[in-house]
Amino acid sequence: MQMPRVFVILFVMLAGLGSAARAQVEASLVAAESSIQPGRPFTVALRLQHDLHWHTYWLNPGTGLKTELHWDLPAGFTAGPIEWPAPVVLRDRTGMVIGNGYEGDTLLPVTITPPADLVPGTSVILQARTEWLMCEDVCIPGEAVLVLTLPVRAEEPIVNGTRGKRVLATQAALPTALPEWSVAATRTEKTITLTVTPAAPTQHTPADLHFFADDNLVAYEAAQTVVANNQGGYVLTLAVSPDGPAEATHLQGVLTAKNGWRADGSLPGLRVDLPLSTAAPQTPAPTTGGLAGTLLLAFLGGLILNLMPCVFPVLGIKTLGFVNQSGSDRGKIVAHGVTFTLGVLLSFWALAGLLLALRAGGAELGWGFQLQSPGFVFGMAVFFLGFALNLSGLFEVGLSATGAGAGLQSKSGYTGSFFTGLLATLVATPCSAPYLATALPAALALPVPSALLIFTFIALGLSAPYLLLSIFPQAIKFLPRPGAWMETFKQAMAFPLYATTGWLLWVLAAQTAEAETALRNILFGLVLVAMGAWLYGRIGQPHGASTRRVTGSSLALAFVAGGLWLGWPADPTNAADDAAKSGVTWEAWSPEAVARAQAEGRTIYVDFTARWCFTCQTNKAAVFSSDEVLREFAERNVLTLKADWTSKDPRITAELARWNRSAVPFNLLYRPGEPMPVALPELLTPGIVLDALWRN
Repeated sequence: MQMPRVFVILFVMLAGLGSAARAQVEASLVAAESSIQPGRPFTVALRLQHDLHWHTYWLNPGTGLKTELHWDLPAGFTAGPIEWPAPVVLRDRTGMVIGNGYEGDTLLPVTITPPADLVPGTSVILQARTEWLMCEDVCIPGEAVLVLTLPVRAEEPIVNGTRGKRVLATQAALPTALPEWSVAATRTEKTITLTVTPAAPTQHTPADLHFFADDNLVAYEAAQTVVANNQGGYVLTLAVSPDGPAEATHLQGVLTAKNGWRADGSLPGLRVDLPLSTAAPQTPAPTTGGLAGTLLLAFLGGLILNLMPCVFPVLGIKTLGFVNQSGSDRGKIVAHGVTFTLGVLLSFWALAGLLLALRAGGAELGWGFQLQSPGFVFGMAVFFLGFALNLSGLFEVGLSATGAGAGLQSKSGYTGSFFTGLLATLVATPCSAPYLATALPAALALPVPSALLIFTFIALGLSAPYLLLSIFPQAIKFLPRPGAWMETFKQAMAFPLYATTGWLLWVLAAQTAEAETALRNILFGLVLVAMGAWLYGRIGQPHGASTRRVTGSSLALAFVAGGLWLGWPADPTNAADDAAKSGVTWEAWSPEAVARAQAEGRTIYVDFTARWCFTCQTNKAAVFSSDEVLREFAERNVLTLKADWTSKDPRITAELARWNRSAVPFNLLYRPGEPMPVALPELLTPGIVLDALWRN
């Protein structure tokens, strides 16, 4: 959306940018030719000369505002739109992507058509008003009225010197489609796959590809993955913007290459304008060596999984178990190895069976699908956090079994080995894709017996080192002797588990992006779980007095239950229902949204907020937990707009400056029929908001 012109002018006045002040971007008009000919179209370019580190914005700016050009032409003249050259990715000093636009000395061409009845020997005055947003560490609106006088001549015009040549060269390099390159695109709910392929073998290799969408369909700030395909082309994976059109069926934009798309290095931008098709499941290519080759790849892939970060924490714990068992008899060690392997096998069979059953029912799922469930991921995060706290010595488990019989201890140990095998499978699946790229797709397409056989070999590869260690116990002698160092080793093994917990939280952050408070509740829920573990370790251990033990265990259980209740991720499909039940549905703030609602005579409540602003969250919780506030908002049909300043947003910064504010929280209430809103205080209560609503 674009900021209304009056806001730009008002902000310029407030910022004290007088006409005599030196701007960080200097604007002028440059003609491609030294004269014009009646009826013959000609080109004039808006020239923007940026100071070092300053930039302006492209057609789809990202966080900023695109440059605009408004012509005041003589009668009979018509001007086309700005012809946008290929943009560049704009970054701040930290390297964060902040938009799409231009730096340095930039030309934005426009084609103008004069009337055929122009009289040679006269001259015409072309006038235009241009507006732009110039940014470095701060953003400042810019505006200028530009004038260009050109003579009218009967003869064909000549190029206007060096500047005219630059204009024509810029126009010749505008993004366009090339028959030498074909493009295709498919989309899923969250990604777009853009494939560009040469029509014929070529020695030219475009480098540093980046796609700029004309609209908000592609998330401009997200990283783009580019991989070469076997046809001499490239496949780009683009993230769909959560604010983009959900049902978009067309992809429009510019695909840039640092060294150009032509063999001579010209044409930096390839124009993309094509329909989006829905991504279809791919049929796996036959694997080398048939089923035997696939089984070998499956076994090797499972073996390599032992080195993956997803698996290392679990296998480290299992290694510690072998160290503890180094003094046991051979039969017991073999039994533990077999039990571990059985746990891996059964869990792989169960997951594979479920996946194949869903596939047979028409579902499109991938390996590791269990990690697509926020509830599952949160449960794993709680488990790993508790396990890590246990290894760190915060509490101990299993102390009550000390006086039990040897048979019970043995059973508990085998259960632990079996469970570790299950756990290894659960955390191994998300790491499997890079190493099982051939085996897994084949398994999901082959008949069920062959598919289960492939999964079996993956499981055997994962468990092979431990099974071999148990069968050949002499290898245990290479392990260090048990001693006091084991406690240090045990505590050190907690840190990979903390890292795994952090990784799971990173996964949850992506899965809960639509819910403003979800991730916050997850983090505080984990704090409560940790508090429960600490209480159990301090006053709930079996060696304490009975009353103390019961009290500690009860408190620990209450804190853990509270943490699970607070942090458990809500079903994303119910997010809209939850918002409706709360009585408040927030829409994104923009000056245009305010203007539309004012024209409709609605009451408007604007919340300038940020996730990192604790006072903002406190205000929201205090005000909108009030039934009276919710009732008044519903009866008055109040439009609630959120200006989210969590990340940099020049529009919000400019709007805050309009009100002489430089920080959040800041809340405005627009009453029907009143052009100026009521500015509310920083700390809010339901009474303050209601008084503003009821004020006569």
